[in-house]
Amino acid sequence: MNHFLDIHTTDSADLRNIIDSAHASKAARKGFTRGAPDKEQPLADHMVALIFEKPSTRTRVSFDVGVRQMGGQTMVLSGKEMQLGHGETIADTARVLSRYVDLIMIRTFDESVLTEMAEYADVPVINGLTDRTHPCQIMADIQTFEEHRGSIKGKKVVWSGDGNNVCASFLHAAGQFGFDLTFTGPQILDPEQEFVDLARSKGATIEISRDPFEAVKDADLIVTDTWISMHDAQSARERRHNLLRPYQVNDHLMSHAKPDALFMHCLPAHRDEEATSAVMDGPHSVVFDEAENRLHAQKAIMRWCLDV
Repeated sequence: MNHFLDIHTTDSADLRNIIDSAHASKAARKGFTRGAPDKEQPLADHMVALIFEKPSTRTRVSFDVGVRQMGGQTMVLSGKEMQLGHGETIADTARVLSRYVDLIMIRTFDESVLTEMAEYADVPVINGLTDRTHPCQIMADIQTFEEHRGSIKGKKVVWSGDGNNVCASFLHAAGQFGFDLTFTGPQILDPEQEFVDLARSKGATIEISRDPFEAVKDADLIVTDTWISMHDAQSARERRHNLLRPYQVNDHLMSHAKPDALFMHCLPAHRDEEATSAVMDGPHSVVFDEAENRLHAQKAIMRWCLDV
């Protein structure tokens, strides 16, 4: 069964095929109105459960639209509606849902919820996000980079800020797709050493730099993410701002990268905090291409999971 749980747990050849499929899927829709169905209907007669323990805009809309464009139907469920892991065990929920649907996407907090769902489900499970990783986002980011600059293999990616779940999946991707990654941020927010070691074991050059201007030298891509979580207390927000202010992506920082370097942010953004509006709306930015490509990358992931 083809679960899509993390980039490092998916074969590199399969990842490459998913990206190629995403490119083809997007190209096939050229000239379509946005809501129109695909000419191919590979998910016809398929039902997909979309489970959201954690709130979402892009993940919810892109998966829902993607399923519908491919001819399938969705059942959108919240953690509160399901009492996931409270009123019923995750294992039992997985067994029951497997009797009703063909595919499960879950966006949750604790990684163990995802892994238990996959262990007991009889249908494929997709990681829509956990507190540790966000693989669907990085698949869209790779698709976006390659649209603008060709193969990402051998390129230099710089992550500036907090070594969070999106950064973790970028590290996984570095090992699987063959690019190098430099993390620049405060030591207390370094990415997990396990993820750094895994990327290095696959041959990727992974560097840690406290100097953001040195870090972005020769960068092909600079990436950041929000400094604060929706669940952070005000005192934690203030501490994070103080820690991360030197790592803001602004025009001055971008000027130290390659002239044609791209800028990415998975959104939502706190403009003029982690990145200035001048960068987000400037010539280096591809943030809205990233957002669109969540749709195409996830359609390719669902087709891979279902082998359709």
